[in-house]
Amino acid sequence: MEIKTAMAGTLESGDIFIQIAPNDNAGLHIDLDSTVAYQFGDQIKKVITETLQGLGIDQAEVKATDKGALDCTIRARVTAAAVRATGKDVWAD
Repeated sequence: MEIKTAMAGTLESGDIFIQIAPNDNAGLHIDLDSTVAYQFGDQIKKVITETLQGLGIDQAEVKATDKGALDCTIRARVTAAAVRATGKDVWAD
């Protein structure tokens, strides 16, 4: 699936800023910046990966700046960025 650079989210407390960009290398590369990465970094990356794969994106460069977002917020921000990056409306029938 072809993607362009897109982003979603904010740098406010309790949110996450997601930027998705094309990646020439195979697979997803996630660069996570989080004050809770030591405790929750693996879970944050897992949610990002599962959300993107569920949307059919398996090759992208992802930069995530987390400010303590819950899993539901991470999924929402990743989905919004993916829709912007692909032009594919996941909410349409």
